[in-house]
Amino acid sequence: MKKFTVTAGNAGPKVRSDCEITLELKERGGIEIDLTSKVKALYGDSITSLCREVLTFFKIRNARVTVTDSGALPFVIAARIEAAVRRLKDTDLEFLPELIKENMYSTTGDRFRFSRLYLPGNTPSMMLNAGLHSADGIILDLEDSVAPEKKDEARILVRNALRQVDFRGAERMVRINQGEAGLKDLQYVVSHNVNLILVPKCELPDHVKIVDSEISAIRKRTGIKYPVFLMPIIESALGIENSTDIARASENIVALAIGLEDFTADLGVPRTAEGKESLYARSRLVIAAKAAGVQPIDSVFSDVSDMEALRQNVMNSKALGFEGMGCIHPRQVAVINQGFAPDESEIEKSVKIVAAYEEARKRGDGVAAVGSKMIDQPVVLRAQKTISLARKLGRMPKDSSS
Repeated sequence: MKKFTVTAGNAGPKVRSDCEITLELKERGGIEIDLTSKVKALYGDSITSLCREVLTFFKIRNARVTVTDSGALPFVIAARIEAAVRRLKDTDLEFLPELIKENMYSTTGDRFRFSRLYLPGNTPSMMLNAGLHSADGIILDLEDSVAPEKKDEARILVRNALRQVDFRGAERMVRINQGEAGLKDLQYVVSHNVNLILVPKCELPDHVKIVDSEISAIRKRTGIKYPVFLMPIIESALGIENSTDIARASENIVALAIGLEDFTADLGVPRTAEGKESLYARSRLVIAAKAAGVQPIDSVFSDVSDMEALRQNVMNSKALGFEGMGCIHPRQVAVINQGFAPDESEIEKSVKIVAAYEEARKRGDGVAAVGSKMIDQPVVLRAQKTISLARKLGRMPKDSSS
């Protein structure tokens, strides 16, 4: 074990709910802790006690620790200390905080995924109240939002967040990195009750199969019983060309998403509000997803200040067949959820269609009429799906006769 100093975490005037840990190993003298914190008078003893506990767990007996605290919760402090330790010594040990009972739930493949909120995986202040925003899914992002030199720290923080942050029933998602880095990400998150893994910049079925195989190996090794679903993200022309095969690459795929920022960059064209440059790609992805029996999910809308433009984007997306889209700011969640959910007129129309078809069947007819329009089985199936979704969302009684 070499003697040198490492730093993990974040500090500064704009940093909240985080801490910076500087760790220097010594040959003797025990553990010295220098704590700077606005809450030192109230929580100083508990912070220093946690520091000693984590260092003792990793068998470090002589060290100087400098802690610059900005209101970090214990799971964040523990993650930052562990990240520093791992930079100083090779270890297979993990200091795991308790898995709170509020997070001991699984999700299902057919649940609705109207909104999924991206949160940077190395910014704890954005994670703490994530469940309050009512997004269907919360994505702890290890890819684009995390600087390369911070990837190792983020993996540990995300792992601890999966165990300690109350997601309030939202689907717990993690976007991993590409290639070997992504496989390393899986080692830190799969066995901590993650619900869904997003596979970024997916261009070939093998990209999914490799991730799926690694998850299976981890589940077998750790004895995990809960499902871990997959959502490949298509972000290139090659990915669009292979979207049909990608959508069928694993039985654990529940949704197929498109990422338009990278896709338009791959085409060499700017992304526009009208979306003409991506219409073919989005339509093709919807068809690939529907043919494979999985949910097509649209890209994020990048202007977080224009709610009316977002609302129109959602309507256009829904008209193409998408069943949800990404969010990059909590204020987008409500608009997206409302837009993709069936409204009163859709529900009323669906109820009339199903009722008319049932009456027609009683008469022995294969088709029925609602007003001046004839309806048949495909129309009825769509209406039944709308009714089922409305019931799940509490927009009509679950025990109604329709």
